This record gives sequence, C-alpha cells and structure tokens, in this order.
Amino acid sequence: MTITIRIAGFGGQGVMLMGQLLAATASNENLNSVWVPTYGPETRGGTANCLVTISDQPIYSPIFTKSDHFIALNEPSLVKYGPLVKDNGLMILNSSLMKDIKVPGSIRHVDVAANDLAATLHEPKVMNMVILGAYLEATKLFTNDEVMKTLEQFFGAKKEHLLKINEEALSLGRLQA
Repeated sequence: MTITIRIAGFGGQGVMLMGQLLAATASNENLNSVWVPTYGPETRGGTANCLVTISDQPIYSPIFTKSDHFIALNEPSLVKYGPLVKDNGLMILNSSLMKDIKVPGSIRHVDVAANDLAATLHEPKVMNMVILGAYLEATKLFTNDEVMKTLEQFFGAKKEHLLKINEEALSLGRLQA
C-alpha cells in the first residue's frame, strides 16, 4: 500500500500542519512516510502546498506529479492541482471557499464546508482539522486517537489547551464524509 497525497491552500490555512500530521502519524503507526513542503513567495496568504507519501514499503522518492488523494482548501488550489489527481482518485474540497467545483467523473470527491463548520465551533482556525477529519473518514487511514496522539506530541504542554477543540473539529469533519 502506497498513498500519495497533495494538500494545497493559502498560507495560514494549516496546509503544512495537516501534511506533517499525516506523515508523523504514519510514522507513529510503523508506516513509512515522507512530507515535502512547498511555500509561495508569501507565507500567510500566499500559496502553500505539500506532498505526503505514506507506504508500508520503502519510499524511494518524495516527489510525485499525480496524486492518489488531494485536499484543496481553496478554489485556486483546485484549479491548479485538481488536474493532477489520478483517475479513480479522491478529492476533499473546502466548499466554503469554492464557487465553481468541477471534478472529472472518474474522481470521487467529498465537499466539506470546512470554514462554515469551524465557525460553528467558534474557532475558525480549526478549519484544517475539520477537512482533515473528512479525509480520514473517507479513507479510513487513521483513527482520531492516532492523529490526536501525534498532535499532542506536536503541541506539547505549551499548547495542550488546544487539543480539545482540534479533536472536536476532527470529529465534526468525519460526519461530513
């Protein structure tokens, strides 16, 4: 099993955290993983995307052109990277920031109003965890417990107070897939 995932959006939307979280959770679950970040000229507000490969076999290259899965957090990312999803692939789309969603018929997609759902939790910053929850439900890749264990390692004691809202966001996202 080898899965290639591209995550893309504006800087500041949590693209890199989602990619790191998937790769680190895979490693914690005794899988091989690679995370490759790419930033636009600006960090916050510019374009950001990352590539994640997860496999039960050795990974010989961290780079790929076409992905099995794609998580798009905004419409410009869908336009730019949507054509680079393999036939029969999966797209998770943040429909809160997309007016014109066009997906080829061979690609399964889940539309998640992630910004709107995060607003219901009174914490817009967890939008990325909402959409990650939908991705996890659609793929059955990892459980919330596995992801939260990794997030706890990332946050440490300094940000421990943010764990509960992130777990709520993951669970809310799972209901959307």
